[in-house]
Amino acid sequence: MRKSILAAALIAAAAAGGVVVFFGFGGGKAPDARIAVLETDAPAKSKEITIHFIPKNLGNPYFEAVSTGFYDAISELGDETFKYVYTGPQTAEPDSQIEFVKKAIEDKADAIFIAANSSTALNAVFGEARGAGIRVYSINLDIPGSEAYRDAAIMPVNFNTIGGAQIELLGSQIGYEGPFAILSATADAPDQNTWIGLMKKALEENPKYADMKLLEVVYGDDQPEKSASETEALLSKYPDIKGIVVPSSVGIVAACRVVRESGLSGKVKVTGLGLPSEMAEFVDDGTCEGFQLWNPPYEGYIGVYMVWAEKKEGFVPVPGAKFKARKLGEYTIQPNGQILTLETPMLYDKSNIDRYSALF
Repeated sequence: MRKSILAAALIAAAAAGGVVVFFGFGGGKAPDARIAVLETDAPAKSKEITIHFIPKNLGNPYFEAVSTGFYDAISELGDETFKYVYTGPQTAEPDSQIEFVKKAIEDKADAIFIAANSSTALNAVFGEARGAGIRVYSINLDIPGSEAYRDAAIMPVNFNTIGGAQIELLGSQIGYEGPFAILSATADAPDQNTWIGLMKKALEENPKYADMKLLEVVYGDDQPEKSASETEALLSKYPDIKGIVVPSSVGIVAACRVVRESGLSGKVKVTGLGLPSEMAEFVDDGTCEGFQLWNPPYEGYIGVYMVWAEKKEGFVPVPGAKFKARKLGEYTIQPNGQILTLETPMLYDKSNIDRYSALF
């Protein structure tokens, strides 16, 4: 309920031509009474630190979850210190975020956090922002080939650990033995193909997985219907299959639904990468023992503490620099300018699914 109310408020604000301003909330909550819509030419209350977060598009539960991390950190550090603006386009077009970066420049923001819709379309306006003394941080993803136009990038996880972590999770669920398959996104999806390559490497190099057999890799094209049909085909073709790894948030939901409807919950293990809000029903009924992903709220939380460290503690966002994000510990900017929120993906199961499914 909270997410739908928040999304509606955001979309309404965007349609009205305003910007949405939040001042930190404890516990990741955003009560309606604390949501303010300001016209772009209206005077805003002066705050010591101004942060703009520009998601790919408004109304996206994933980025709303990232935003709850901003709320939490601001609440810890003091609402009175911050002006936090969450605003962005309604559609994720390559150049749709330019006007919102310009608004942040007009607002004399201290930092812009952006999940860019393009690796190149924003370079000029990023240069304009940085020329005005505003830090530009990519969040949740980097801008390959254009890294020189941002100050640092907060990444959700060390993506090089995904493949090995997925095999280990499946292995633990099937007793490290038996045949399994991989249901991926598209055949040319770069992230998934990298992770699958790392899965195969783990199978070949680690004797722990010697009794696990990869039957084949199939592709659901990140479409529910095709993912479901591919799952049905796997179950029909391999009646002794023990598990399916699905490194796709669309595919894992489809696979779980097919396995459940086939009466195979608990017999064929389904795991992979998914969103807690979409996977909660399958975890609750035992179709999925557990799956993985990163933790979106952590990204916003880290971002606030990084800006705070610069403003209050002399931190400069350059490779090798360190800062502390209170409850999450210390972070270091990597040589490539990235900050890894997590080293390995996070496990979501019955112990935490209720908490996180309410967020994203």
